Amino acid sequence: PPSAVANLRPGAEQKVVFITARVHPGETPSSFVCQGIIDFLVSQHPIAKVLRDHVVFKIAPMLNPDGVYLGNYRCSLMGFDLNRHWANPSPWAHPTLHGVKQLIIEMYNNPKINLEFYIDIHAHSTMMNGFMYGNIFEDEERFQRQAVFPKLLCQNAEDFSYSSTSFNRDAVKAGTGRRFLGGLLNDTSYCYTLEVSFYSYILGGPTSAVPYTEEAYMKLGRNVARTFLDYYRLNSLVERPLAPTPQTR
Repeated sequence: PPSAVANLRPGAEQKVVFITARVHPGETPSSFVCQGIIDFLVSQHPIAKVLRDHVVFKIAPMLNPDGVYLGNYRCSLMGFDLNRHWANPSPWAHPTLHGVKQLIIEMYNNPKINLEFYIDIHAHSTMMNGFMYGNIFEDEERFQRQAVFPKLLCQNAEDFSYSSTSFNRDAVKAGTGRRFLGGLLNDTSYCYTLEVSFYSYILGGPTSAVPYTEEAYMKLGRNVARTFLDYYRLNSLVERPLAPTPQTR
């Protein structure tokens, strides 16, 4: 029906979700999570079709391609931790950040675009499960609204932990994408770092650690994408019966 694609009509306001990954080259799980998001969104799954009709997804799957190519753990070709340079990225020294930041600012300044989410995907070497970092705001209502997406994700993904999710404004993290864009964008935008463990997630008791596989990382990505259906309350538009999400081993 024409109303189903209202968001994509010429001149209509667009809801945009911006996702980035692999700013730290050694954090390989972030690429598998991002792959899961992309594969799901371009699939024929009924949920993916509804999401494509209502939300514009912008995805930069690798912010540090030279660092990945060189096998660096954290830095770019020139030795920069790119995730500390969002405040003033140089087009020469930090070209990927500069390009993405320009695009985000351009969209933010466009009255026809509502940039609603920024999610930067990382991997964590000491924590278990998937979890998020968010920002701290003085406005209590904004702070509560920011907790909605991770709470919904926790219901959809058995390996995502809301109890490990935290909101901070640590000075060390001031140059990260989440912190910088959280300060730049207005109070209708939500900026998160999505972290996933390098090694395992816990189901039930403390002894039941399940090792992550590439497929489990991609499943987390699929569940991140599906959560936007709940967030935007689009469930009623999904064709029934729901096809099961493909399981590949």
